Amino acid sequence: MPSFFLPYANSRFHGICEGSGPQLLVCLHGFGESAMHFLPLVKHMGRRFTIVGLDLPFHGQTEWNENRPFSGHDLQALVAMILQRQERQQFSLLGYSMGGRLALCLAAAMAPQLQHLVLLAPDGIRNNPWHMFVTRTVLGRRLFKYFTWHPQLFFWLLLTVRKLGWLNESIYKFAFFSMDKLDKRLLVYKVWMCMRRMLPDLKKVKRLLAQYHIPTLLIYGKYDRIMPAVLGRRLADGSIKGEILVLNKGHQLMSEELGKEIMLKI
Repeated sequence: MPSFFLPYANSRFHGICEGSGPQLLVCLHGFGESAMHFLPLVKHMGRRFTIVGLDLPFHGQTEWNENRPFSGHDLQALVAMILQRQERQQFSLLGYSMGGRLALCLAAAMAPQLQHLVLLAPDGIRNNPWHMFVTRTVLGRRLFKYFTWHPQLFFWLLLTVRKLGWLNESIYKFAFFSMDKLDKRLLVYKVWMCMRRMLPDLKKVKRLLAQYHIPTLLIYGKYDRIMPAVLGRRLADGSIKGEILVLNKGHQLMSEELGKEIMLKI
């Protein structure tokens, strides 16, 4: 499996490159995953696309050594480096979950060069009030740091909200198992703090997708309670060339069959 490193300021980004197709597909993974997550797509998509996956900060083999948050300008610069390496001017973009939020930010910045946008159960279409509080406010960041090292109050609040019926079982389990050990909590804290400026302007994204006639495919799992398919209508509302595909899956969508489904749509 061909892999590569991109030196960037004081950091180093790792990526993989698979497939031999004439079109370039840049893939951005979800939380706790890596570029390797996209390898199942190669079977059905590798003849049309050269698939490049990038390990995001604090994931995979990427080393993020900047004393600041990761920004849209950083991501745009990295994709420009990939385009230069691949000797291409245009590319398609695929983002899963957290990577979907970053893909929406990138789509707005590089719309003139974008051929297709594929979003898999994307974050970023709806703002999460808890996420906004703990990443965008000084008090929230301080509380989040405290909960990372002293989780007892967090788990009590989580259980209380669940008992009151304000939190569905899927989100409760996702939150619990993402925070039940110190190393997991530290990863959540580092990633959320690092990515806190990566928030897409949905109105701007829709305007640019429409302006440049970029085909947009949103794929959701029928049983996904974390990112339900109904959220897709906030983007694919008729103002863009967009389509929503719902599969008989939960939040985990990646498989060889997913590649086949994507190829039938783009």
